Amino acid sequence: MRVSTQGVTVVVLLADPYAPTEIAQRLARTLPDRLADKSGQARRFDVEVVSEPFTARTEDPPTLMQRIMDRGREGNWDIVVALTDLPLHSHGREIVVDLSHEHGLALVSLPPLGGFRLQTRAQQAVEEAVLSLTSPRATGPEGAPGGQPLRGPFIGRLTPIHPGQVGAEDMADLRYVVSGPRGYLRVLLGMVRANRPWRLVPDLSKALAAALATGAIATLDSTIWSLATSLGTPRLVIAMVGSVALMIGWLIVDANLWHRTDEVSPEARKTAVLYNTSTVLTVGIGVLVCYAGLMVINLVWALFILTDRVFTSATQTPLHTTDYWTLAWFVASVATVGGALGSGLESDEAIRAAAYSKREQERRILLQDGHGD
Repeated sequence: MRVSTQGVTVVVLLADPYAPTEIAQRLARTLPDRLADKSGQARRFDVEVVSEPFTARTEDPPTLMQRIMDRGREGNWDIVVALTDLPLHSHGREIVVDLSHEHGLALVSLPPLGGFRLQTRAQQAVEEAVLSLTSPRATGPEGAPGGQPLRGPFIGRLTPIHPGQVGAEDMADLRYVVSGPRGYLRVLLGMVRANRPWRLVPDLSKALAAALATGAIATLDSTIWSLATSLGTPRLVIAMVGSVALMIGWLIVDANLWHRTDEVSPEARKTAVLYNTSTVLTVGIGVLVCYAGLMVINLVWALFILTDRVFTSATQTPLHTTDYWTLAWFVASVATVGGALGSGLESDEAIRAAAYSKREQERRILLQDGHGD
């Protein structure tokens, strides 16, 4: 890579397509001034964004670092910080940042930064990585080149991020990982956020249409009125949990969303559990959003069509305000089951598109192709 000239350091944010690129583009607007203020060396920074699928067909950190180094040499850049929304693993830990001070490289995995305040945390991680890479060279205990450890809010006592083991095969000379229950939770939330579960409802048009039609018809049925008023809260909760669980299970099984691995290593099994848990949470959140929307729609529909005289003649009980909520709640459970059946009309590709981010879809397609070979 070239040496900085005239006090200008060229920093390139090499980002996977879609969400990482969007984050990198937002970072590039303020990063040059923030880096210049924090470096304190009268140094100027020129930040560029390059969007490329550098993680295609591999999740191996050494391979990715080699790709980043090769791309940096082609571009003749000073510093390359790569961003991906795929979780990376090494030695049983989830990688947050890999740094190579010798080559001026950093690899940042976004999921371990968590599901909240992602832009802020990504900014902190990138800033501290660049400052570490541009700090004066240090020498490790065995003569290996090193650099300034990361500092600031990104690495603090209240975060589950800490230095991790670097293997002999790794190009990185400094690594930060997450571990323990809090670290696992952060990775999980980051993966779920990358999948954007709130898109599940509008993207599954046939399932949504089936659920709305079922709810509209059920609200007109006097038998449903009688059932709703006779069921107590525990049974209504059971009906809700059962219908939501049925919808989640149906979507996962019907679209083959369950991640399977042929490897028997503990790390492979842990990774499979992580992906499957994120799938269940992603689909679960989407289904719960659907359920809440159905409750609101059914409530409005019930308020429009139900009168005290009609309700009393059918159920022999007066209509109370709470009966509207009870009916909407029960009908939402019935409609969710109808939506589960309607999801069978959706193609597997449509369900995967609704449940996963584009990068995760590509990753799973490549894995399936690899198993097919």
